[in-house]
Amino acid sequence: MQKPVYFISDVHLGLGAEEEEKRKETRLLSFLQSVISSARELYILGDLFDFWFEYRTVIPKGFHRTLATIQQYTDHGIPVHYLTGNHDFWMGDFFSTELGVSIHREPFDTFIDGKRVFFHHGDGLAQKDAGYRMIKPVLRNRVNIWLYRWLHPDIGVPLARGSSRSSRKYTGQKDYGETDGMIEFAARKIGEGADFVVMGHRHQPCYKPIGSGVYVNLGDWITTSSYAVMNEGTMKLEQWSGNGA
Repeated sequence: MQKPVYFISDVHLGLGAEEEEKRKETRLLSFLQSVISSARELYILGDLFDFWFEYRTVIPKGFHRTLATIQQYTDHGIPVHYLTGNHDFWMGDFFSTELGVSIHREPFDTFIDGKRVFFHHGDGLAQKDAGYRMIKPVLRNRVNIWLYRWLHPDIGVPLARGSSRSSRKYTGQKDYGETDGMIEFAARKIGEGADFVVMGHRHQPCYKPIGSGVYVNLGDWITTSSYAVMNEGTMKLEQWSGNGA
C-alpha cells in the first residue's frame, strides 16, 4: 500500500504576537511530527511564513524548529515541495541548498497515484483584486528584489514584515465576491484534464467537485489548522486537532 501525501498552506508564521505564534508553530509541528513516519511527500503551497526574504548570507530570525522539522523530512528521504505564495515569493536558495526542498516559483502540475494534480497558491485570481494583480509583477521583478537587498537586514526585514502584516489585515477584511475567481480558474483546469486543483491563499477550507474533478482549498493554520491528504487516488480535507485529524 502506498503511503499518503500531505498538503498544507497559509500558516503565516510571524503574523501575530510572539506567544501566539509559538503556540501556532507548536500545533503545526505536532502535525508534521505525527505524520512524518507515514508521509510519502509533503507539499507546502505558500505563505508558510507571513514574511520571508533572503539576503545572500542572512535569513529571517525565528521558527528554527519548523526549518529543522522540514529538514527531518528530507533527511528521511521524503520529498518536500514548496510553492511560493504572495508572502514568501522573495525566497532565495536557502530551502533548496540547505534543507533539500524543491522550490516552485510558478503554478505547476504533477501526477500522484495516476491523478493529475494542479497546484496554484491562489493569489492574483480574485476578480475584484485588480490592485494586487497590477503590483504583483513589480514585487516579483528581479531588479527590484536586487535593489531591496541593498537595505540592511535590520531595516529591510522589519519594513517588509510590517508591510506584510498590513497586507494580511487588508485582504482578510476585503470582500472578493462569492467565488473569488478561484472556482472559475479551477473549473478551467479541470476542463483541461486536471483531476484535482489545489490552492491556498483564501484561508477558507473548501472541497468542491467540479465536473470530473475536484477543487480543494487548503484553508489555513491561523483559524482552522486544515490540511489535505491524498492516498490511492483519493484526496480528503481534514482538520488537525492537536492530537490527530
